[in-house]
Parts: sequence; structure tokens; C-alpha cells
Amino acid sequence: MGAAPRLPSRIGRRKNRINLATSHFALSPPIETTAQGKTPEPGGLDFGRAAWLLADAAARAGAVIMQHYRGTTKVEVKGDNSPVTCADRDSETIILAALARLAPQVKVISEEACRDRTTPLPRRFFLVDPLDGTKEFIQKRSDFTVNIALIEDGRPVFGLIYAPARALLAVTLEAGKAVEAELTPNSSGAELNRLHLKSLHARIAGESGLTALVSHSHLDPETEAFLVKLKIAARSGVGSSVKFLAIARGEADVYPRFGPTMEWDTAAGQAVLEAAGGRVVDASGQPLRYGKTELGLRNPSFIAWGRAGAEPPHPAPY
Repeated sequence: MGAAPRLPSRIGRRKNRINLATSHFALSPPIETTAQGKTPEPGGLDFGRAAWLLADAAARAGAVIMQHYRGTTKVEVKGDNSPVTCADRDSETIILAALARLAPQVKVISEEACRDRTTPLPRRFFLVDPLDGTKEFIQKRSDFTVNIALIEDGRPVFGLIYAPARALLAVTLEAGKAVEAELTPNSSGAELNRLHLKSLHARIAGESGLTALVSHSHLDPETEAFLVKLKIAARSGVGSSVKFLAIARGEADVYPRFGPTMEWDTAAGQAVLEAAGGRVVDASGQPLRYGKTELGLRNPSFIAWGRAGAEPPHPAPY
């Protein structure tokens, strides 16, 4: 592999923030306001190097995932009644090795390796889901992903999503900038500077209504009750962090989730979507936060939105 591209941005920098009134209750896209960024801390991780090393790891993790995908997959059931496969564990091994090379001093919380979900975490840590959408993977669908995120002070500041069955990579290159690229799974890895990178931009919803994304595996009455309060022009069912990616690509406008999720399910998607101009907020309209060990790293209900602008009608609070 050649030398990593050098970019001036460093993880630790903040850009645009959101100032939301609680009366929104996340039923309309938040209004964006600009706040002065925080000076990056000494020793902050470089976005460019992180993207370079982790895109390479994602290509290799994707290769082992697809090897299992094309074969017979043994499925086990974990204590929380969720499925796990050898693909999850093999992908995790590759990603953890890459993170140890990238930032050996930064703690990693990864779904399959995580045993302690209650001890308070440091202000900076990685969140990893080595195979998000295991149910979709088992069903031989294409909407499963590799998720890697860096959390600082409760916010996801770097994110990478890789959908190996779709050969689609999305990654943050700097604060406020996310890109996508076609990346075929490859056991030899990948060089980011050889890929054709395209900027990601969430869209402003059109006057005809919103395109809503719902989970294939977790559609519930609360989601239906939420959507009926909005002007929905179309809806689509899809799994894993592909939903965040679809909004970041300007293909959809809103993704409500009232069912259970863990922090490693959402952190990378939130980082990419926010860098593309979207937002992920809880039911009170505040940005979804991370490091919630008091909740066992479980997320509350949340709404992912595209770019603020042409807002839908404001229904009564949910």
C-alpha cells in the first residue's frame, strides 16, 4: 500500500451545530445554526489517515463477509436473542487489528467483543459493528454493512460505512465532508486514493412530500403512527446502516426508529449523514448521544433527517 493521503483536517474539530426547540419533538427537520468550531486537541486523529487505513480494512473485511455469504453460514443465537455468524467474528478480527494500528491508545467498543456495557467510557472511543444487518446477511439480502465510528465527547465525529454486497463505501474525510466510492471487496485491501470519490449531500425535501425509510426487520406501530403525521410521498424498506447512507446520498428524507438499537448500530451512519448535511436526533430534538453506559449502550428512539429546508407540516407532538 502506498503512503496515505495527507489532509489538514483532524478529528476533534467541530463544525455546524443544531439549536432545537423541544417543541419540534423531532417531527420536522431541525433548523441549522452555525456555532464556532472547537480548536482540535493535540494528538487528535487525522481524518485522512483514518479513512485510508479503515477503507483498506473494510475491503478486506468485506471479502471475508462475502466468502461466508456465498457459502453455508452457521448461525448462533446470542444472549440477547440476536443472531451472530462466523462472518461477524472474522470481520471484527480484521477491523480491530486495523484500529490497533491506527490508534492503539483509543478504546474500542465492538459488538461481538464487548462484554462490559456499563463501565463509564473515556471521552474518545471507537464504536464498531463488524456486520450490521446480520438478519439481512442470513437472508442473502444485500443491505448489510460494516460500521466504524469514532466518538468524542458523546458525538460521532468520524464514520465509515461499507456495504460489501453493493460494493459501496461511504466515509468522512473531514468535518462536514463525506464521500462515497465504489469499492469491490478485496482480500488484498484497497487504496483510497485509487478510488473515484463522490461527495455526499443530503437533500432538501421536495414540496410533494418526504421519502421515508423503514426497517425491514423492525417496523412497528409507533413508526406507523409517526409517519401518518407527516406528508409522505413514498416509503422504502431497507436494513442496516444503508438507511443512513440513502439519506446522505439524497435518495430519501427521513428514517424514524422507535425500536431497540445499540450505539454501534447508528454511530457511523450518524457521522456520515451529519457530514452530508443531515441530522440524527432523539424524540426531544437533541442530537443522538453516545457512551450511554447507564443504559447499557442502548439508544433511545431517534429520527434521521435529510438537510433542513423545505419542512413538512408540523403535526402535534408525538
